[in-house]
Amino acid sequence: MKNWISYLLLLFIVGGFWQCNAAGAGNEPTDSTERPPAENGNFTFQVEGMGAGTVRLVGILNDQQFLVDERSSDANGQVQFQKDEPYRQGIYFALLPNNANFQFMITEDQTFTMSTTINDLVGQMKVEGSLDNALFYDNIRYENAYQQQLAPLNEQRNTLDENSAAYQQVEASREALIEKRRTDLQEIFDAHPNSFFTTFKKAGQNPVLRKELPNDAQVTAYRMEFWDGVDFSDDRLMNTPVIYNKMKRYFEELTPQQPDSIILSVERLLERLPSFDQSEYYKYIVNWVALKYEPTKTTLMDSEAVFVHMVQNHFTYDRAFWSDSTNTYALQMRAEEMANSLIGQAGPNVKAPDENGNIQAIYDLEAPYIVVYMYNPDCEHCQEQTPVLVNLYRQWQQQNPALVDVYAIALDTEADIWKDYMRKTGMQWTNVFDPSNRSIYKTYYVNVTPEIYVLGPERKIIAKNLNVDQIEEVIRRDQAKR
Repeated sequence: MKNWISYLLLLFIVGGFWQCNAAGAGNEPTDSTERPPAENGNFTFQVEGMGAGTVRLVGILNDQQFLVDERSSDANGQVQFQKDEPYRQGIYFALLPNNANFQFMITEDQTFTMSTTINDLVGQMKVEGSLDNALFYDNIRYENAYQQQLAPLNEQRNTLDENSAAYQQVEASREALIEKRRTDLQEIFDAHPNSFFTTFKKAGQNPVLRKELPNDAQVTAYRMEFWDGVDFSDDRLMNTPVIYNKMKRYFEELTPQQPDSIILSVERLLERLPSFDQSEYYKYIVNWVALKYEPTKTTLMDSEAVFVHMVQNHFTYDRAFWSDSTNTYALQMRAEEMANSLIGQAGPNVKAPDENGNIQAIYDLEAPYIVVYMYNPDCEHCQEQTPVLVNLYRQWQQQNPALVDVYAIALDTEADIWKDYMRKTGMQWTNVFDPSNRSIYKTYYVNVTPEIYVLGPERKIIAKNLNVDQIEEVIRRDQAKR
């Protein structure tokens, strides 16, 4: 089941990846009409000391890298990349014969020369004919010098008491250095507002921390301003690492790992897009989030809530322009199954026959807390977890028999195997099994077995996707809130 969902989601992405790979080899998409058309590729690298060998051109698509082109360098270390159409614009690596590499930009101006030495690729880099690459390498050298100044201040600050005068002095020097960098970058942005370097560098900047605000408000303001520097009308940023890096930080560090917070963060991000129609950013963001929070691939409780939201709102026939109707239908059906048992919703009242053929319903149980335990007798993990739950149930019966009860549903087995398993394991709670699965169809979604849901006194789902040893903590926390 897990692999099936991953496969469907990957079908949404792979086509776009290979299209981009092909584009790097020459079939380029048309650039934005707001920019002049790109020149045909014609650039030269001169690397003193490199000698003859193969130089590979490696492109970037968010977190992916792929081979775009390769040429042979001569004995003097010179290599020319030339073709009768433009290369896709973005950041590239030149991978040298000795496996050393350097980065560079390809923009509209694709006629340029870069020269350096094999032992100091960055420090000795000289650029002719490309403003973006000249700015790019000036900035790399600037950032290296900046880090050399900042690192000792950070180290010194970490050894001092925050209330000491020495700390305040170091912190003032550090803040002055950070502010100078910010000012220097802004001067470049103002001087070259239309350069791709400016677009790229702005996108990678972090918001200024609002120290005048309380801590929680600081984090909220930082998260709200995190994407301010990104120009979502410029698809070239997709061919750099910046969007992927920001996605990871935005969702993993700045967004609380709760379904409601994740859904809010993704919708706020999507609101920034000029359009959803044929937008590569839209395609990338919704696929990235859906895959990241795909059930069973994350420790997030109720990741199904995120998945269901993404599929029902974004993997739709009118919005998922990159998918065919068959894949869209399959994902919609899967999301519909998941949607019936999300945290906060009323737990479905399963009614199924017990070992004596009598119909037993979850809502017939009177304990405030109900553990819905779905298992398969042949499942190895079930064979580990069932005895743990049996022992825990016995403890409940001795300590507070009215607090918790268990409703166990056997899945994908046979009646004789099910009954034998109950006897061997000592399952003394309510046990049901419906060979037809009709009574549990579209009720509780099962990713893997055993699957555990906990219903509270109002019979709403308060937790799911648990191990047995987490049940008591879930109940304690729920009791504390009441």
